[in-house]
Amino acid sequence: MKCEWVRENILLYVYNELADDARYELEQHLGRCSDCAAELKAMRKFHSTIAQFSVEEPTPNLLTASRMRLQESLETVAQGGFWQRLTFDPANWLRQVRFSPALAAAIFIVGFAGGIGATYKVISGNNPGGSIIVNKQEPPAPVESAITGIRSINQEPGSNQISIKYDTVSTRQTQGALNDQRIQQLLLFAARNNYNSGVRMDSVDLLTQKPDDNRVREALIYALRYDSNPGVRLKALEGLGSYVKDDVRVRDTVLEALMNDSNPGVRTQALHLLEPVKADSSVRGVLQRLAENDQNQYIRSQARTLLARLPEID
Repeated sequence: MKCEWVRENILLYVYNELADDARYELEQHLGRCSDCAAELKAMRKFHSTIAQFSVEEPTPNLLTASRMRLQESLETVAQGGFWQRLTFDPANWLRQVRFSPALAAAIFIVGFAGGIGATYKVISGNNPGGSIIVNKQEPPAPVESAITGIRSINQEPGSNQISIKYDTVSTRQTQGALNDQRIQQLLLFAARNNYNSGVRMDSVDLLTQKPDDNRVREALIYALRYDSNPGVRLKALEGLGSYVKDDVRVRDTVLEALMNDSNPGVRTQALHLLEPVKADSSVRGVLQRLAENDQNQYIRSQARTLLARLPEID
């Protein structure tokens, strides 16, 4: 066994993530190699040092942005052939279950659901009429951590009723008005997490009808900053427009879009939204930078026009 391989896997050894056979081989090598044993000692000392510090929880925005980037990457990754995907590798599955608590939990849930289905069949067989008496209750609001994605969002024409189809372990559907807590929660989830840009667009479009809600405004701000689809970012701008004057967070986000967005249409819309507050010192500073050296001729020209309308500062 080479020292290079041992040093590459010492961290896994310290965190007890090595397979039993690899762990045994590594320990045998450590007994023979003083350099690798010293490396292990240093790694354990480093591990005990960092363990003294508290672990900061990642922010919701960071988690959401990471999920979106992962979903977009999975959409573009090359898929294996049909027979490759069809092949079943028991050893690989066992390794995945061992190192992935989420996968193990999902398998448990599927098995539990299968048991419920079997019980239902037995009860139905003992009841020739097939009738089951249930209490009709509104389904509880979905737990965000249990949602894997939003399939579609549809609003009935001429109605305030919205139908949302979403995935947990299986696809579900719920209906309700825009002020329904369940509907709002699913729309907020779709705006931040969904891999389908069309669904994100539908969600943001509906959320723009309630921008006075702080959670909705946060979702629109997030969409403007991080969504990869320029159409979604434009929709978010549309919903935030009336708050540029009174909400500093919205103003700063619009300024950020004006300076950094890769889409000229989004930047142009952001510039127009800032006109009511062009005398603000932060807005004035951004306009001056744009007027001097922005690469987009239209943005540069419009920034100069807005600055020319401003009164001189004594």
